[in-house]
Amino acid sequence: MAAFHLTGRPCNLVQTDATARVLFGHQRRAGLLKQATMLSTTTFHCKLGSRPAPLRHPWRHCVGSGHATLALRADWQQQLATAHKELGFRHVRFHGLLDDDMGTLIRQDAQFVFSFHNIDRIFDFLLSIGMKPIVELGFMPSTLASGSDTVFHYRGNVTPPKNPSDWALLVTQLAEHWVERYGIKEVSQWPIEVWNEPNLSMFWKGDQAAYLALYEATWQALKAVSPRFHVGGPATAQNAWLPEFDAFCRAHHCAPDFLSTHYYPTDAFGEIGADTATQLQHAPPGVMRKRAAEARKIAGDRPQYYTEWNITSSPRDDLHDGAFCAALAVKLTMSVDDLVDAWSWWVFSDIFEEDGMPSQPFHGGFGLMNLHGVPKPVFRGFELLQRLGTGRWQVEGSHDTVTCWAGDGDWQGKGRDGSAASPMPSAILWVNVAMPHHAIASESVRLSIPHQGDHRVKAAHATRIDETHANPRAAWQALGSPVCLSPAGVERLQVASQLVDEVHSVVADDAQTWVELVLPPQSLALVRLEWS
Repeated sequence: MAAFHLTGRPCNLVQTDATARVLFGHQRRAGLLKQATMLSTTTFHCKLGSRPAPLRHPWRHCVGSGHATLALRADWQQQLATAHKELGFRHVRFHGLLDDDMGTLIRQDAQFVFSFHNIDRIFDFLLSIGMKPIVELGFMPSTLASGSDTVFHYRGNVTPPKNPSDWALLVTQLAEHWVERYGIKEVSQWPIEVWNEPNLSMFWKGDQAAYLALYEATWQALKAVSPRFHVGGPATAQNAWLPEFDAFCRAHHCAPDFLSTHYYPTDAFGEIGADTATQLQHAPPGVMRKRAAEARKIAGDRPQYYTEWNITSSPRDDLHDGAFCAALAVKLTMSVDDLVDAWSWWVFSDIFEEDGMPSQPFHGGFGLMNLHGVPKPVFRGFELLQRLGTGRWQVEGSHDTVTCWAGDGDWQGKGRDGSAASPMPSAILWVNVAMPHHAIASESVRLSIPHQGDHRVKAAHATRIDETHANPRAAWQALGSPVCLSPAGVERLQVASQLVDEVHSVVADDAQTWVELVLPPQSLALVRLEWS
């Protein structure tokens, strides 16, 4: 490949000899340029076909929240509206819709008193911003409960109903109210899960048989109101009970409209009580795809929903707040893109109270955004994933820590006929990530893209997420890590969280274009190409 020379002009195409061209730009990462000269380069190759394979983005189907009453908060609503607008989430899911603190059902003078006012306020808001709920039916109103066992500080009752017919009455009343208020055309678009993680004793004090009976009673009550209700389960942790649930539903003629379960990569570790870094260290490679494939086999043609996942199952882990989370989340999401229909990140905001509500801006919470609505690196990681587009070409090549994807960049849906908005890859997404305690280093990488016809690159920009890009936690630490932020401090973190497009160098000869860059450890980068 011909030598090239840096110029001071952005996006300047320079002819260096008869066969090679180079697109130059300002290089803000001078250290990486120097480092690249000392690294061996791993090469990947883009295989262009007549049409790219679809990118389905199941992560946009739903995002999680913690507890239903949080949805009545103004800041929760503002953050969800931002997540919907910028990342395209279509549904939101949370616990506790039927809890006592929602006022859904009480008993007065030996009579049931139903109140759906707070549920209406939440669902009205969701519809007003263009979103819908994934309805998790739970937990048990205390007036129906067979016991006093509860979970979390808001005391969600996790016991079976003492009288199944009373539970069925509540479900019927709620379903009829939804049909009257919103219409069956609307509510038939709300997936309805029966309970949450009934295979875990902290969430369900009955056994598997008691849960299956609850599911059947709920299914019958909803379908009696309208067969168009979209009902499913078992919403278990760790892919549990899927074969048993499927067999029960076949035998009892209460077929689910979808199957749902949860999985976290830390679920795969061996030693109970280990810290999350150790759990991730020992997580089998490809475990998320393997579990998704197992669930897909059982689901068959029905939708398969993962209604909870994150990189760890701990509500307090520093790993959630840095670039590692973004890189691992993107890699895991891409690994199941072709297998699942919903891949719901738990949760969209650190306005989350299951383990208490801290005031510290960065405390390792599950959220895509912190308490103040500042996007974390993982939020930006999903933003880059969205920019990859709706179609992708095959990329050949392998590396222990680096993965590369080539997309059409059609994230706004401009290719309305189903074809790519561009016949050439317009977005190249790279991830350099390894589990904790595994070897990782900066890597020099490049992707070759064969030329098609007269198409040539006329401009290129790179957008990065790493320790020095889109890292609001570092900005907070530079402020002295204050527990309480001033409005000016919040604004400073908002600026630090932004993605920055930088002009990028691209090398080309008569046969192909080469996209090259250096990836620091635990990072990701997207290179956007503009073709003539």
